Amino acid sequence: MILSRAKPAVGGDLLHSDKRKKKGRKIPKLEELLSQRDFTGAITLLEEYENATKEENCNPEVWVNLACTYFFLGMYKQAEVAGFKAPKSRLQNRLLFHLAHKFNDEKKLMNFHQNLQDITEDQLSLASIHYMRSHYQEAIDIYKRILLDNREYLALNVYVALCYYKLDYYDVSQEVLAVYLQQIPDSTIALNLKACNHFRLYNGKAAEVVFRGGEGALQVLPPLVDVIPEARLNLVIYYLRQDDVHEAYNLIKDLEPTTPQEYILKGVVNAALGQEMGSRDHMKIAQQFFQLVGGSASECDTVPGRQCMASCFFLLKQFDDVLIYLNSFKSYFYNDDIFNFNYAQAKAATGNTIEAEEVFLLIQSEKMKNDYIYLSWLARCYIMNKKPRLAWELYLKMETSAESFSLLQVLANDCYKMGQFYYSAKAFDVLERLDPNPEYWEGKRGACVGIFQMILAGREPKETLREVLHLLRSTGNTQVEYIIRIMKKWAKENRVPV
Repeated sequence: MILSRAKPAVGGDLLHSDKRKKKGRKIPKLEELLSQRDFTGAITLLEEYENATKEENCNPEVWVNLACTYFFLGMYKQAEVAGFKAPKSRLQNRLLFHLAHKFNDEKKLMNFHQNLQDITEDQLSLASIHYMRSHYQEAIDIYKRILLDNREYLALNVYVALCYYKLDYYDVSQEVLAVYLQQIPDSTIALNLKACNHFRLYNGKAAEVVFRGGEGALQVLPPLVDVIPEARLNLVIYYLRQDDVHEAYNLIKDLEPTTPQEYILKGVVNAALGQEMGSRDHMKIAQQFFQLVGGSASECDTVPGRQCMASCFFLLKQFDDVLIYLNSFKSYFYNDDIFNFNYAQAKAATGNTIEAEEVFLLIQSEKMKNDYIYLSWLARCYIMNKKPRLAWELYLKMETSAESFSLLQVLANDCYKMGQFYYSAKAFDVLERLDPNPEYWEGKRGACVGIFQMILAGREPKETLREVLHLLRSTGNTQVEYIIRIMKKWAKENRVPV
């Protein structure tokens, strides 16, 4: 019995259908409609009974049936009004028990709890409340006790599996869930949970297999979004993996997080959107969500909690603190590309470019290796590690674009700072050809003079002078001829062919 509907299944004002009143058509019984989960049909039928309550000798049980149907439609206020009009019964008590939980009325909740008896229906109701209040072990104990005497209650296996999932016992959850899937292999709820378990036990690719390579997620998950809370989270993750950040944000922006997973996912979505839009507000929201989870007593010593603190400090650009947290669980993620990407950036940002280069080169994902952030950081590491040729080769592999232009600027300026004037001059030369900005000429002039000085000091081969002169001749600046004349004079005196 799913009691976590987030939105009413119908609007507040129901549209009355007259299709059931057509001549010759049998009016279905309430029990038939409920068993088929046709709650709109049931509410239409029960409203007719509600009108009949004004007549004498009406069966008062109509009120509790009406209240239950309102409840399953997610119309909780109407359910409460009808429920209190019903005569006292076991069903009425269970209904009001759940409504008290929905309205966060602890006093009423305890009162109705005390009225529960040791019968199957009441115990199932209690287990449901335990689950929704995050008392998962208590719910498991009740479900297992009922299953001992009622093996035919197959759906209870799904509820037990859900509880184990919430307790992070994903392998146990999978074993229990298999019992149900053997009998009902096409259950969307069970398949959704199986995907969750696979994601936790293995990786995202394994979870996608459950939904036929990921494509099935768009058929399975959307109808469950307002019924199963996990379905919304899974669909958000699906959109993030498809790089559809805006769809992910639209799905989660109105969600009020109550669990660490929900806080983390809202943080991830806001961070991704903030980076894409350049929005400081979204980045600030993400940082606050991460800090809230990572600083909580229940999560501070868990891997997700430490990941959150690392993310928080990453957004604050406090990379020494980032490394403290990443190092604490590094052994769990040695071959994880995302972890290595973040770890390498933090290493490079704190000046440890030798280790950063090694970690960057561990990354296998082609998509990640073609990302500009990856290329620019790796280029910086190569330059700092005195491997400017490798940095230049990264640029040569790129197609002409705004990103390749930005990488040229990194090469030109960082190589200049490191005294690697040859590759700095080459980068400034290309920049000058693409954009006749006088700053690029000044950079190229300084780099060419720097190479000449290194040749004079014996730190650069004399043959390099020929290429320096070639780079200088590609500029129309009036200063060029004077510089070339001095260099050629030295070359002639030292018998260097140019």
